[in-house]
Amino acid sequence: MSGLLRPTPAPRAALVVIQIAAALVVIAALPYPLFELDRYTIPKELVLETAALAAGLLCLAKARRLSILLVDVPITAFLLLSALSALLAANGWLAFRAAGVSLAGATLFWCARTLARAGMSPPLLAALAFAIVLGAGTGLAQAYGLIDMSLASLNRAPGGTFGNRNFMAHLVALGLPLLLLLALEARSRVRFTLAAAGVAIAAAALVLSRSRAAWVGVALAGVFLALEGLWVGRLWSDDRLRRRVLWLSGVAVAGLALAIVLPNRLNWRSESPYLDSLTGVTNYKEGSGRGRLIQYGNTLAMAMRYPLLGVGPGNWPVFYPRFMSPGDPSFDAGDIIPTNPWPSSDWMATASERGFPALILLAFAGLSTALGAWVRVRRSTAQPPALADLTIVATLIAVLVVGSFDALLLLPIPTLFVCTIVGALAASARPIGEVILTSRSRRWVLAAAAAAGLLFVGRGTAQAMAMSLYESGKIGTMELASKIDPGNYRIHMLLGAALLRSGQCDPGRKHAAAAAALFPNHPAPRRLMRACSETAKPALRVGRRWRNSS
Repeated sequence: MSGLLRPTPAPRAALVVIQIAAALVVIAALPYPLFELDRYTIPKELVLETAALAAGLLCLAKARRLSILLVDVPITAFLLLSALSALLAANGWLAFRAAGVSLAGATLFWCARTLARAGMSPPLLAALAFAIVLGAGTGLAQAYGLIDMSLASLNRAPGGTFGNRNFMAHLVALGLPLLLLLALEARSRVRFTLAAAGVAIAAAALVLSRSRAAWVGVALAGVFLALEGLWVGRLWSDDRLRRRVLWLSGVAVAGLALAIVLPNRLNWRSESPYLDSLTGVTNYKEGSGRGRLIQYGNTLAMAMRYPLLGVGPGNWPVFYPRFMSPGDPSFDAGDIIPTNPWPSSDWMATASERGFPALILLAFAGLSTALGAWVRVRRSTAQPPALADLTIVATLIAVLVVGSFDALLLLPIPTLFVCTIVGALAASARPIGEVILTSRSRRWVLAAAAAAGLLFVGRGTAQAMAMSLYESGKIGTMELASKIDPGNYRIHMLLGAALLRSGQCDPGRKHAAAAAALFPNHPAPRRLMRACSETAKPALRVGRRWRNSS
């Protein structure tokens, strides 16, 4: 027991790594507007994968045994199926990138659990909460013009350093249960005041985002907390907790009201934008609701065609043009990138990209964790339930809801925060087995982990370098960018068009062919090749998804 209470130097260093990464992943962005979304997601993926590599190696360095919990079985099987699916994917570059996010998330889940068992969950959770408030703050800063944010996207305000208002709102929705936990468990008035201020900031950012998926996720998580905590768990009978709940409710309402009343720089088209978003939450007959239903049906058809391993991680946009229906708003044939990079649902993405077995395994991992925490809550019949277990279930409810309507665990920020929060809070579960590590076996595990992690970090670094080189505007440097990142469809298309405009048809056709190999179902590469053949400038339109998709 004493070994668990006195953390070793390696876990302490891993704690610092994750604490720094939580803040960096929120603010990481590149100043290259030509690469909208990529200039946000790629540096954030790089932070995620670097943190997973460093923290994983530090946690393994002194490990004498590996504790196996029930949830580890479906997680490991999910990763193995994802790897097999990636090996068979049509676009290996996208598959490698998507598999890297999943592997990094699982690594941070295991590291967070290790840190929690070593008694370091309080500083870990505090750092995560700070980063959540920081992310909400960047959205508010953009909304109110408090700072000049050259790294913020103007197309999806108030996304702050996320590049998309929905992405910012998703983090807030996932992080609010943690903020409430830290406020209710605060051991001093100063800590409670700081946590309450964070709740107010998060609430203000959430309402300004107009993200309906995040609103519904927060609402259902809040209903669960109210029923299971305040009513069934009798937290309302505790004077101290009751006062804090009332204070937190008040500051949250104040944050919402101030966000609506204070003038901002958001150019909404409606005179009552927040009311319109609220009343349109359940609208499935028109707008984005109807578009989601169409896309879900077509994506399900894709999953039924490839039921075992899917089309490959990250390969949904490669295959979706084959399954689109007439009038499908998810597809714009005139755009250089006719679809979004992800479907509007994590669960649809998992079924279509990795197969139904992978979806079942992922669902079992989440369900077993939530049910385990819920059982511990219900067993606390003689006293108030553990707030940490309530937070686990509320967080996973938010994940389930938000992930049903938008991409979530496909992205680096939600992956880092969900996996780390749940890993740190669910560390009390009982192991079902242990693997003893000898010095030799530990060295082999460390070597394999380092090799895999360096591949993902190296790939992310190359992607960031390629964007920087392409922005130079010089043909020679742009050619170098395409070689450093040969899987970048956007670079091949833009460079091919630039070469054709300068009269270099053969090199232009070469890049068009490379783009067509990456996305064989996209019409834009074929148009570019035809334009090369006709020695005419291609009529490529820079449309909405070209600007906002990766």
